[in-house]
Amino acid sequence: MNKVIQIKDRFIGEGYPTYIIAEMSANHAGDLHRAIEIVHAAKEAGADCLKIQTYTADTLTIDCDKEYFKINKGTWKGENLYHLYKKAYTPWEWQPLIKEEVEKLGMDFLSTPFDKTAVDFLEELGVAFYKIASFEMVDIPLIQYVASKGKPMIMSTGMATLGEIEDAVHAVKSMGNSNLCLLKCSSAYPAVPDDMNLRTIKHLEETFGVPVGLSDHSLGSIGAVTAVAMGAKVIEKHFCISREVENPDASFSMEAHEFKQMVDDIRAAERAIGTISYEVSEAEEASKVFRKSIFVVKDIKRGEIFTEENIRVIRPGHGLPPKFYESILGHKATRDIERGMPLTFNMIDE
Repeated sequence: MNKVIQIKDRFIGEGYPTYIIAEMSANHAGDLHRAIEIVHAAKEAGADCLKIQTYTADTLTIDCDKEYFKINKGTWKGENLYHLYKKAYTPWEWQPLIKEEVEKLGMDFLSTPFDKTAVDFLEELGVAFYKIASFEMVDIPLIQYVASKGKPMIMSTGMATLGEIEDAVHAVKSMGNSNLCLLKCSSAYPAVPDDMNLRTIKHLEETFGVPVGLSDHSLGSIGAVTAVAMGAKVIEKHFCISREVENPDASFSMEAHEFKQMVDDIRAAERAIGTISYEVSEAEEASKVFRKSIFVVKDIKRGEIFTEENIRVIRPGHGLPPKFYESILGHKATRDIERGMPLTFNMIDE
């Protein structure tokens, strides 16, 4: 597999900036104007990519009231799957308009297909890459169909065992596609920090030899920033104008100002991570004067012996380095030295 993948003119992997995805999902709340507003807000907040989902209630499930199709706990407790997806889906006729607006603003457009008809639709739309949702990681036929298009894929791993991830990665490779990025994910809405296990990011990278990121459903930005510090190359977050706009995803989505702060924090974290370096920075060089060094702390006459009473290791750093202190004791001064003078080699006999 590839350790760096390319999406249009952007690269994802070691040595490149974190790729940040704003997931619109259901936050448009059935209003195309709000969807376009979200696109613009995501751009202003610093997103590299705007993601939607391509499905209908009928492509995801069936209209059935049996207990199997009812949600009994969590954010959507009491909902019927079919009715939930009818409320949450993004109408397919909107998607060309959303894509056009996204690309006009210089962001990448991404969507998650949930069946083959969605893939065919997105192919006609001319998408550059695909996202596989955590819940679809076990849909090997879908993964193979997407992989057969030869385009880069980002795949979330929520709920998946290591064996299931291996199956999904193998499905991508079996179609001759090596452009894959995996996302660590906790598929709870919202996710709690105790369940995120971000150390898995590095293990996924080492195990599969691909870039790895985080699909983050937790509240706030601590998970995302920590993930970047631990090597995440992609961050995906649900994005909304306001959590007051009622829709299935509002409660665990980030508002625009929160998303912008997260982006700023991620970029600051990247600068802080930097590279492996032992060079002294310009700012550090200016601080070196405040290191300790050897100073004369009592007036010394020529020929007088250096002792613990007349020389000390103190700040600032204008004198000899402290490592010479013990070897100087017992030697004689070559000249008179006033208290407060930094000690130098020419003041000490051989």
